[in-house]
Order: sequence, then structure tokens, then C-alpha cells
Amino acid sequence: MRKYLKMVREYIKKSDMLLLSLCIICSIYGIVIISSATKSFNTNQYVYIQSGALFLGIIAFVVMSLLDLDIITDKWRWIFAFNILFFLTLVLWGVEGGTGNRGWLRFGPIGIQPAEVVKITFTILLAKQICFLNSHNLNAPISVAQLVAHFVVMFGLIILVSDDLGSALVYLVIFIVMLFAAGLKLRWFGLGLLVFAAASPIFWNMLGDYQKERILAPYFPEVVDPSGLGVTWQANQSKIALASGGLKGAGLYSGIQSQSDALPFKHTDFIFAVAGEELGLIGCLAIIVLLTAVILRCIYVGIKCNDPKGMLVCMGFAGMLIFQTFENIGMCVGLTPVIGLTLPFFSYGGSSILTLFAAMGVVSGIWFRRKPGRRHYSSSGY
Repeated sequence: MRKYLKMVREYIKKSDMLLLSLCIICSIYGIVIISSATKSFNTNQYVYIQSGALFLGIIAFVVMSLLDLDIITDKWRWIFAFNILFFLTLVLWGVEGGTGNRGWLRFGPIGIQPAEVVKITFTILLAKQICFLNSHNLNAPISVAQLVAHFVVMFGLIILVSDDLGSALVYLVIFIVMLFAAGLKLRWFGLGLLVFAAASPIFWNMLGDYQKERILAPYFPEVVDPSGLGVTWQANQSKIALASGGLKGAGLYSGIQSQSDALPFKHTDFIFAVAGEELGLIGCLAIIVLLTAVILRCIYVGIKCNDPKGMLVCMGFAGMLIFQTFENIGMCVGLTPVIGLTLPFFSYGGSSILTLFAAMGVVSGIWFRRKPGRRHYSSSGY
């Protein structure tokens, strides 16, 4: 018994308990808001499922923090095969998840979103690839071509098998952030921007009409939806909810928009609007502060771990959280397109909670095994 207690004390001492505490606080705060948002549904199943996901997420955090990142990346071929095959399961068994895409696997009441799970393995695998190429020459054209090919395969799979543009954009942000953190020369980013600009008409024509309307709606609402009852309706209801909250809000279970079901997807995509209406500006600022603390902790661990691979993984996860937070809050206030991205730790979703805690567990594991001494930098950023 003493042996096990010693192991527990050792784990608590070395792992990132601050990060775990922040994640738990965010999730409990989210469950409280979900409870209010789903009161009109006359069921507590959303609260129970989210609470169960939180419990499993804590276990996932501990398990992932105990795994050595170097040992995991040694199995890179298996990781790559898993990423491909997991996405391909959507071809046979993918179902629509209420957001217009076939990005879900359903097992009775349990839903799994492969794009959420593969965020972790994609980030880890990309860090392995970047470090390997850096040992030769990260900025060589052949190295950049290999990195782009890896990303294009994953990005293309998401679009082809699930038509989930929101998740695909998260992968793009992870890719860009990690390459920037690795020290890729700015000329490659400039070239990438030029290629994107040249190919944008092709990409635009590949989008469905509803996707085009969603992208344009925040910036040209009078042209896209002059009546305000079409593609802009969701964002308009969200803005009404936020505006009515004031400083302190109407109180939990008391928001007019939230409790009348006028606000769409209020427990998932627009959970921030529920917080704004019922908890006011103070409640919204609390969410932003908590998520900022999680992001800064990931960045801090990446800077202090003295390991290039660990640094890249931490920066990739930080980029993921930054983009999802910015995009979700942005669509709630009408500044960004409504593309179905949830607010990390706060929105309802078992797959999302498990993935986030597992990802933060990887960060904790990097902190657990941080290397002494100073990191040596080369011209490529290490």
C-alpha cells in the first residue's frame, strides 16, 4: 500500500497539477452552463453524459501523462495508419451529427468524432516528422514538400469523408503554428499564401452553397440574408442573447433566449451566448480568462521542457485551443462564420472533452519528463 501511495505522491509532484486543475474548473463551469442551457429539454442526460466524459477525461489525462512521447513517436508508422483508417471508417459508418457533415460514428447513445481524436495523433506525428526533417534541413524544398504532403492527406481526408470544413481548419492552424514554432523560414509561409490566393477560386467553387453563405454572412449580411431569417439567424439570436445579459446577466435558468429555445445549438456551438445572457459580461470574461490560462500553460510547458519535440506538441495544442476559442466566440458575436466549432471544455460533447483532456495529458507528460539544461538552437530554430 505504501508503495502505491508513494507512486501517487510522486505523480502528483511531477505532473502538471495546475493544468489539470484548470481543465477541471473549465469543465465544471461548462457543465453548470450546459445544465441551464438544456433545462428546456426536460432531460438531464446531457449533464450526466458531460459529467461522465469529465470523469473519463481525467483518467485519460493521467494515462496520457504517463506515456513517454519518445516511445509513442517511435511507432509513427502505426500512428499514421491509425489516422488514415480511423477517418476511412466514416465512409462506411459515418452519420450526420446535426451540423451538416458526416463526421460521427454512432454506437447507440455514444458518439465518436474521429476528427477530434486524430487531432492528438496528428499533432504528435507532425512533431516527430518536423524533428526528423530538422536533423537534415527543415527548410529544404524536399522537407517542406513532405510536410505539405502529410497535411494535404489529412486535410483532404476530412473534407472528402466528412465534409467537415470546421475541423479541417483546426488541422490547418495546428500545421501552421507548429511549422512557425519549428523555425520554418518566412519565405515558405509567403509562398504558401501566394499558392492559396491563386487556388482560392478553385477551392471556392468546390464549396457548397450553404458553406459559401456561412463564410460571407458575417461580412455581407444584407446581401446574403436580407431577411435575417436564413443563414444569419443563428448568429443574430446569439447576439440578442449576449446583448441582453448586461454586466451580471439574468441568472442561471433565467435567460429569455436560452430558456425559450430561440437560441439554436445552445448547449454546443452557442454555449458562450448562454453564458453571456445568464451570467453577463462577468461570466463571459471568466470563460476567456480560464481558457487563456490553459493556453498560456501549454505555451509555458513548451518553452520550459527543453525538448524540441515536446515544444512542438505543446505549441500545436495551444494553437488548436486558440483557434477554436477565437472562432467559437467570434461566431457567437457575429464576427466569424458559423462553422460548427465548439468552445473548448465548455461546449457539450463527450468526444471533445475526452480529446482535450487526453491532449492536456500529453502536455502534462512533457512537463513530467522535461529535460534539464538549456535547449540549443540551430539556424532552423532548435
